[in-house]
Amino acid sequence: MKHRKAIITGAGSGIGKAIALRFASLGAEVFALDVDTEAGGATVKEILDAGGMASFFYCDVTNMTAVQNLYAQLAPFYILVNNAGIAHVGDAMTTSEEDFERVYQVNVKGVYHCLQAALPHMVHAGEGVILNICSIAAHVGLSDRFAYSMSKGAVSAMTLSVARDFLTRGIRCNSLSPARVHTPFVDGFIARNYPGREQEMLETLAKTQPIGRMGKPEEIAALAAFLCSSDAAFITGSDYPIDGGFMTLNTGNPR
Repeated sequence: MKHRKAIITGAGSGIGKAIALRFASLGAEVFALDVDTEAGGATVKEILDAGGMASFFYCDVTNMTAVQNLYAQLAPFYILVNNAGIAHVGDAMTTSEEDFERVYQVNVKGVYHCLQAALPHMVHAGEGVILNICSIAAHVGLSDRFAYSMSKGAVSAMTLSVARDFLTRGIRCNSLSPARVHTPFVDGFIARNYPGREQEMLETLAKTQPIGRMGKPEEIAALAAFLCSSDAAFITGSDYPIDGGFMTLNTGNPR
């Protein structure tokens, strides 16, 4: 990845931050995008302190004009990682229209905006790699994840469409689908909803994974780095589950 320029959305925390740090450690120049300026700036500082190359840019992926203007400013770039996203808990009856729309705007239209803004620059360069962060929720039924599953199903379909349409223009597009990953978001969710029971809930979540634990952001970042590297030059239109065996080995009731 040496000297490759990489846009990473949602780079302020969790999986996005881990990907940004990993790419920078491999020599990429990282453009860290986030709506949280403090968190995004902290990611960039960590990269710079380690001797890497990185810059932070505020970006609301739901704003098409802002995304297009920013990507024009950052071009040319070789890698786009569509990581920014939000979660929601609820089934088809309990998910309000407002919550459904909020998830759709970030997780679906946000990816679309970034794809539409990035692809012309990649087509002009005749090369590029796109990685969409999907989820096992796109492939299996998860309890109380109606809106989130909808959004990740759309990301999976967009991945295949882009891979097909831009195959002959030197652009690869893949996705990876994590199961539960232990991030600050998970810690915050548990603290808000299960005060005093944090350790118990972490253990419960870990037991839903056949491998016996949640994934680490760094493990997701390692796979992301491979898929965006020249070592994966023969791979496009593929989704990679990284789930501790959840999709294939879980004999219980997935939750």
